[in-house]
Amino acid sequence: MKKFLIHNKSLNGKTKVLGDKSISHRAIMFGALAEGVTTISGFLKGEDCISTIQCFKQLGINIVEENNIIKVYGNGLYGLKKPKETLYVGNSGTTIRLICGILAAQNFSSTITGDSSIIKRPMKRIIEPLKLMGANIESDEGYAPLNIFGKNLSNIQYNMPIASAQVKSAILLASLYANGKTTIIEKFKSRDHSEIMLKYFGANISINKNVIESNSINKLVAQNINICGDISSACFIIVGALITKNSHIIIENVGINPTRTGFLDILLKMGANIKFLNVRYISGEKVCDIEVKSSKLKACNIYGHIIPLMIDEIPLFALVASLADGTSIVKDATELKYKESNRIKTISTELNKIGANITETDDGMIIEGNKTFFASECESYNDHRIAMCIAIASLVCKEPIVLNNYKCINISFPNFFDILERLGE
Repeated sequence: MKKFLIHNKSLNGKTKVLGDKSISHRAIMFGALAEGVTTISGFLKGEDCISTIQCFKQLGINIVEENNIIKVYGNGLYGLKKPKETLYVGNSGTTIRLICGILAAQNFSSTITGDSSIIKRPMKRIIEPLKLMGANIESDEGYAPLNIFGKNLSNIQYNMPIASAQVKSAILLASLYANGKTTIIEKFKSRDHSEIMLKYFGANISINKNVIESNSINKLVAQNINICGDISSACFIIVGALITKNSHIIIENVGINPTRTGFLDILLKMGANIKFLNVRYISGEKVCDIEVKSSKLKACNIYGHIIPLMIDEIPLFALVASLADGTSIVKDATELKYKESNRIKTISTELNKIGANITETDDGMIIEGNKTFFASECESYNDHRIAMCIAIASLVCKEPIVLNNYKCINISFPNFFDILERLGE
């Protein structure tokens, strides 16, 4: 339980957010499969990314930290070793889904599972395409734990039924081992960190709009990776500045990969005062400093192609829309039901407790705006993004909100409260 001391505050000053979670996971994985030593700066030391490190250590990879630099001593595509125990991913859906694409092609069997949240999250979405490639994966009726019996894989052409970077990445990792060319066709483009980083490591990948072609290769080559700040984490601080009076902040060195900035595009459409400064590229990723000032926002409807580009930020959108002028509608967001919690239900329930008026629908929400938030006792559902949404909502409450099980925030943003307190001074 945490009673927020940070309430009824404005935010001012400069800050940085920790390294991008998606890129941190991939840097460890691709470094482990590469030949040579991959060095990683800006790595996110959140619980999810630590789970990825632990799994690859169990697979025989030497990973050390020296002066805040992570060094991954890669053993090559075929250099992993059979784990002595079950691989445990904790709360990390990225770890379990991506690593299956690698384990499916090894010359050993393995078992992988996670915490009480992971074993409720659907795994058929990766099992089905990997089985089409020849993988042998046993599951508990489509859920973890997964028993994976490594074998030779074949190339496929796969039309993505859902927009999912995790599913796409699992197939891409498996394609490194499959004979010939694997083709992935996306209806809506999902985040493309895997494509960018695999190219950076020397994979044979070509991209033409929503069609990705990946050829099997003999090796990946170790690289130096500088990880930018996580846009999904930055969005919580951005919203905090937008919804509070007399706020003015700059968040430095934030990744603005176009497949991750859907929420920022929507905020600009809603009237947000956001500027992108010093735009540049680092380790293949687009990066900038983001300036934010208090703003009066108006309602906006979101659906279709924009949804996968802001899937992690939709709970934040519900928060913003509750304070904006007018009524907002979210459609095509069924995927939210399969995150760490059913985020359609959990964010609606908790924001309604503090004064919002959100109606759940089968694939989204109807959100009435111009609401005033008040203090209440809220739950996190052990979901880091729901917990952070409630913490940001507390900034516009006259009295402090009480949030139970707030420590789940450490999964993705360990210094979240430190930043809020510093900017709130």
